[in-house]
Amino acid sequence: MSQSITVTRTVGATPEQLFALLANPARHQEIDGTTMLRGVEGADSVSGVGDEFVMNMSNDLLGDYQVRNTITTYEQDRAIGWAPNLHPIDGYTEKIGGVRVEGHSYTWRLEPEGSGTRVTQVYDWSGVTDEGFRGLLPLLTEDQLADSIEKAGRVAAG
Repeated sequence: MSQSITVTRTVGATPEQLFALLANPARHQEIDGTTMLRGVEGADSVSGVGDEFVMNMSNDLLGDYQVRNTITTYEQDRAIGWAPNLHPIDGYTEKIGGVRVEGHSYTWRLEPEGSGTRVTQVYDWSGVTDEGFRGLLPLLTEDQLADSIEKAGRVAAG
C-alpha cells in the first residue's frame, strides 16, 4: 500500500511568487484545500530548516486543535516542506489516547515551466510508526492537494 500521495499541476505564478507565499504561514489559510486550517500563530515567515510555526486547526476527530510544523526542506524558490505534530504533543490524550501523531510531512517542489511553474506537492506518511495513527491515514485526498496547488497558483499570481 502506498505511503504517500503526489500531485503535480502547472500554474501561472512564478516559482519566486509561490515560494514567497508558501514561506509565509500566515497566508496558508488562503490556499488550504482541506478547510481544516483556521489560522496561524506566530511566524509571519520561515527562513530555513528547523524553523517552526503553529497552526490552529479543526476537524471532526479532534474538534479545535493546534499543530506545530517544523520546516524539513528549504531550498529558496525551489522547495519547501514541513512536518506537523500535535501541539502540545500530549495535549489531546482524552480524544486520541496515546496515539503519536508524527512522522508525516508535506513538501512542495517548484520547477520553472514557461512563464509559470510546475508544482509538485507530496504528502508522505512513510515515517509514521504509530499503528493507531497509521490507521487514520491518509488524512487528506489527492483532490485536496490539487485544490491547494491551484489555489496557491491563483493567490501567488495575484
